[in-house]
This record gives sequence, structure tokens and C-alpha cells, in this order.
Amino acid sequence: MSIQIRFPDGAAKIFDDPPSGLEIAAGISGSLARKAVAIKVNGELRDIARPVSKDASVEIITRDSDQGLELLRHDAAHVMAEAVKELYPETQVTIGPAIENGFYYDFARDEPFTPDDLTLIEARMREIVDRDEPISREVWERPDAVAYFRDRGEKYKAQIIEDLDAGETITVYRQGDFVDLCRGPHLPSTGRLGKAFRLTKLAGAYWRGDSRNAMLQRIYGTAWADEKSLKVYLHRLEEAEKRDHRRLGKQMDLFHFQEEAPGAVFWHPKGWALYQALVEYIRNKLTTAGYVESNTPDLMDRSLWEASGHWETFGENMFITETDQDRILALKPMNCPGAVQIFKHSLRSYRDLPLRLGEFGKVHRFEPSGALHGLMRVRSFTQDDAHIFCTREQITAESKAFCRLLLEIYRDLGFDDIRIKFADRPAKRVGSDEVWEAAERALESAAQATGLEYSLNPGEGAFYGPKLEFVLRDAIGRDWQCGTLQVDLNLPERLGAFYIAEDGAKHVPVMLHRAALGSLERFIGILLEHYAGALPFWLAPLQVMVATIVSDADAYALELREALTTAGLRVQIDLRNEKISYKVREHSVQKVPVILVLGRREAEERTVTIRRFGQKEQQQVTFDEAVAALMAESRRTGSGADLPLARTA
Repeated sequence: MSIQIRFPDGAAKIFDDPPSGLEIAAGISGSLARKAVAIKVNGELRDIARPVSKDASVEIITRDSDQGLELLRHDAAHVMAEAVKELYPETQVTIGPAIENGFYYDFARDEPFTPDDLTLIEARMREIVDRDEPISREVWERPDAVAYFRDRGEKYKAQIIEDLDAGETITVYRQGDFVDLCRGPHLPSTGRLGKAFRLTKLAGAYWRGDSRNAMLQRIYGTAWADEKSLKVYLHRLEEAEKRDHRRLGKQMDLFHFQEEAPGAVFWHPKGWALYQALVEYIRNKLTTAGYVESNTPDLMDRSLWEASGHWETFGENMFITETDQDRILALKPMNCPGAVQIFKHSLRSYRDLPLRLGEFGKVHRFEPSGALHGLMRVRSFTQDDAHIFCTREQITAESKAFCRLLLEIYRDLGFDDIRIKFADRPAKRVGSDEVWEAAERALESAAQATGLEYSLNPGEGAFYGPKLEFVLRDAIGRDWQCGTLQVDLNLPERLGAFYIAEDGAKHVPVMLHRAALGSLERFIGILLEHYAGALPFWLAPLQVMVATIVSDADAYALELREALTTAGLRVQIDLRNEKISYKVREHSVQKVPVILVLGRREAEERTVTIRRFGQKEQQQVTFDEAVAALMAESRRTGSGADLPLARTA
């Protein structure tokens, strides 16, 4: 019986017998067969060694494609588990998925792994790759699979099998003496993995993510299609470690965290200056764009959260308090219900729309303690929130205006590489399918009208509406999802909001939820890592340090500080009896962008010697030139302009 294989380009090929994926790839070219790691049969990802038994559409998946990389990483997790079992046979294996840029596997073991163990495990993984063990798929009966793993002391694997749906096919993969439960697919052999992998770190993880369960040991790794890609990624990791905002926050004296307030930031004066500079920048942009600013309570009654749908869909993430009158209040996890209350407080006409209601609203969400991560993941944070109440006819114009504003903000803050994702309805949501379809059509139409390219992020919309997600790529190539635009046709109706339309009837407004930065705390963390702490002059927490060489210049330094402070600059003065080289080095470590050095000559001539962070050259200008130029520079975005050069010091 002949088998017809159709390819994505429309071509087809006839095989006399059911061909494997590898045979199909080899029939096209030898180089494709060497790069192939899996096939898609009628859209289903399969092992490349499995035969195609009937006519089908087939796509060859290569090792350097997104799906191919995910497969390599999954196989790397299995090879790591095999290595661990060979080196430490008493260890139990649990789960080991591919993740972004790598993989991990969770192990149950009484003795903790050490960094030296990682070295041994990685070396054994390379031996397993050299063995080129065939990887074969087997279908087992459920009782046999449970008995097999229980007999070998693998209680976690046995539990996974017992918890699978009754109709689930039980598949295991065998490589050498190692057998693992897995849906697959996998590479045809361990040799096809290659050696472009590295084990990166150890961590703890609860079984199935539940703190009531046993603590497991997690080993993380990264895997790539080739050594070059691995080296690029490892370099990025090194850069990320140097740029870690927690390290910079301590070095620059910006903020700290402590156990008495988990997930909440203690902002130091310099850090708060940075925070306020960012708020003022956004506030000015919104004012110019026609927004009005509001503020809503932190604590609101349970009944409001029930009406909005948050209690049902987000309740486990909310902080609750109960008064002595048995009244239950919740700290707001989102600002939107409060914004609706402001809209409802007055009778609104269609002439009042669009109403762009901004709020720097502090929200509180119960994040698991293990998920907290510096400024990037906190329990208490402020959003640069705004809610636009408009008619359906105004959705496109408002969306376009917001996208323009957002891209302008990102450029000012130093981000030019921006991606957009369209996130549609999630499984857990409020509202009818008809309302969701209308909201999705409206937002998609608005996205198309902006002329911006976007990709689909299925199932990742908010529980009340679809959204556009704006993803920034930072200086070392990492992606950060920050801004959002959400079309909501549910919440205004649930909370009884309406306006009087031109026909004199009551109509429910559309509510556009939008944020440019998202969490201010998280965005400051992103900024610190993007710039490695060397923030643009206009945004720097401390813009200018005035440092004296001799005490004879102290009075002049005080005069200069007063002039710069009056001009609106963030300035400090260093009159300590220390060498100027020590002062410059100390303030450079703290990433101060401009150090003004004053000695006896500067005081006599009323000049200023300027040192800029990261530059060897010095400049010397007059007192008035320095004040005027720095004042002008502090009022513009971007990297800033050089001061007028009078003469080289």
C-alpha cells in the first residue's frame, strides 16, 4: 500500500511502505535528515523514528527551530535524570520539563546536591551523549506502569500515573537502562542531543508546587542547537548577573527588603527620588495626552469584589481583613473597580466621552513566598494605571492614541525593540462568549488599525477581556512584558456603569484598561538592569555630586550646590577630608552620572571641572555654564547632550 506524504510547500511524495520521519527527511536531503529532530503529522508532533502509516501532511522539525529547541531541552532533562540515577541511584525522579532557554528536573533525595555534584552530573551527561543510546517509545498498561515504578522506589512517578485521566495512554521512553514516564516526543538517540548544554543552578521546589508537600531539589540547565548559541546565552547570563537589580540596589543605596514585610519595598531616599522622577515623567505625558488623575481607596468591601468578579476569579490572591462588625474588606489587587465607582458617581453624557481616568494606584497581591524576586515580583506595588471610558465607536481611535503614546514613552526610556502580543479569552473568565467575541473583534481591529505587527498569545487575556501585551527587549536581549491595553465589555455592566447616549437612552460604556509601565517597582528593576545602573541623566536618582579637592573650595561648593538645587537638580555634596581619587571612585561605583570636581583653582576662577560616568575626558566650564547646561539636560529624555566645552582640564 502506497503512502502519500504532503509537505507545507504543496509538494508531495509517494512511499511504497510506511516511512519514518527520518526516512522522509532523508528523501528530501541528507543535510535535512542530519538536522531533523521530530516531525509534525497532520499538526501532531511525533518522534522522528515513528512510521507514518497513512496519507498525511508532514512538516520536518529541525533542531534550530523553536519546536526543535524545546525538544532538545526536554531530552536534555531526561539525559540529566539518567545521569543522576547512575551517579546517585537512591534518588527519585519526579518531573522534568523544557522551559524558556532551558530545562529542569525535580529530584527527591535526602542529601542535598552541591555545585560539585552538578559538575559530575554534567560530565556523566556528556558520556551518555557519547554512548548514543537509542531512545524508544513504549505503550504500557496502567497497572504495569504503576507496579514498575513502585517496585523501583519511584513513588512520585507511580503517583503521576495514578492521577492521569482514565483514558490517557501510558507511554514510557527507554534510553539505555533508564526508563521514564513521558508523553514525548523525543530524539531518536541520546547522541542527537549534542553537547551544547550546561547545568546552571540548584533550587528548592515543592512537589506539585504546593507548600504542604515535600520539598524537592531542582536542577536547572540550558541547552541549545549549537555551541555558538550556548556561548551567547552564557555570556548573557554573566551580563545579567552583573546587572542584577538587587545587587545594584544595594550598591547604589536605592532600596531593601526584609522579612518583616515580605514582598514589600523599603525605598531609600535615592531610590524614592528615582521612583518620583519616573512618576513625574509619566504624569506629564498623561496630562499632555488628555488624562485626568484620580485616586481610589486601598480597602474596599467584599461586596464590590464579588460584583466585579474578582472574588471568584482572583480571590486566592487577595489580602482579606475582617472588622469587629463582621464586615469583610479586601486590599485592592487591581484599580479598575474603584475607577468605575468614580465614573458612576456623576451622571455621564456621551459628550463626556472619552473619559481618560489615570491613577498611580497601589495594589496588593498574595504571591507565593517562593515566587518573590526583588523588585520583579512583589506583593505590594504601584501601577501607572488608567481606565478610558468610551463608546464602541471610539475604541479604535483611543487604542491608536495609546499605542502612539506608549511607543513614545518606551523610546524616551531607552527601549526601541518592542513586540506586541494579542492575548485572547482565558479558560477562567467572566461574561458570555458573545461579549468576548465582540471585545476580541474590537481589539483586533484596533491593533490592525495601528499598523503594528503582533503575534497571538492564546488564552492569556485578563478574566474580563482580551488584551494587547507590549514586550520590551532590553540591552542584553531579554524580553519583558510591561504595557497592556485591554478591552472590557464586562466590568462596566457588572458594576452598573452607564452614560446617556445621543438617543437619550442609557448605554454601557466600553472600558479600556491600559498601563504603560505596569508595576513601577518592576519597571525600575528592568531599567536598572537595562542600563546596568547607569541611568540617563534626567532619570538618575542622584544626578550630580559636587566633590572638593581642598577645604578652601568648600564655600564655593556650597554655593554651587545651592544653585543646582534651585535649578531643580538632584544634588549632593562631598566635603570629606579624603583624596579626590577616592571620592571619584566611590561615587562612580554608585553610578552618579556627573561629578563636579572643585579645587582651589576652580574656586578662584569660578569654574567647574566635570567628570562624566564612563568617560575618561574631563571638561572645564564656568559656574553659570555648568548650571544652565545641567538644568537643560535634566529636562530632556534620552542620553543627554555634552556640556559646552570651554577648555580641557
